[in-house]
Amino acid sequence: MKNSIKQFVVIGLGNFGHYLASSLYGKGNEVLAIDVDPDKVQAVKDQVSQAVIADATQGKILQSLGVSKVDAAVVSIGSMMEASALACMNLKDLGVEHIIAKANSEIHSRLLYKVGASQVIFPEKDQALALAERLHNPNILEYMRFVDGYSIVEFAPAQNFMGKRLKDLDLINRYGIQVIAIKGAVGEQLSMIPTGDFIIQPSDILILLGPNAALDKLERLKE
Repeated sequence: MKNSIKQFVVIGLGNFGHYLASSLYGKGNEVLAIDVDPDKVQAVKDQVSQAVIADATQGKILQSLGVSKVDAAVVSIGSMMEASALACMNLKDLGVEHIIAKANSEIHSRLLYKVGASQVIFPEKDQALALAERLHNPNILEYMRFVDGYSIVEFAPAQNFMGKRLKDLDLINRYGIQVIAIKGAVGEQLSMIPTGDFIIQPSDILILLGPNAALDKLERLKE
């Protein structure tokens, strides 16, 4: 694989792996897609740089494919604990520094970290939590987990926020919530890290970072 652009390997071509690999390739990256299932490899071969029928639990096979040079590897064999652990271990042994692995349980997650994963994701869990947050707080437009207990949200401000300066609202001292950006309607302008003198307009969307409990409390104040 060439070194001139970003290089990724995606191991496991279920729905998650397939869409991830094709999306990365569509953004101009070089992507090697690997699976033991010929049908899955066939389905993605025209949407990636290279698609290979191979067993990622075999370290020599991964070595022969040159995966040691990739910028990041994604192990998307979430339903197969032993196979995903072996794939992570092999990638680590080959010197891959950034290994992202899909897990289906907390036990699986701990195992993946122990054998070399640098990041473990729970796609279905994260999507469910995001949907639950949007259903629970309809005025929170978008939601993203930050770290445990904290989130980044897009927040439609309450009526009593309108025309006020951020320093008058004092969200950081009152709730521990930081306004990290504000999106305006005009040209979809974005004000990053706004100053305390920023005046909130009716069309503005606040992008907030803070404890989940405080964000929930702020939303309830609008009711």
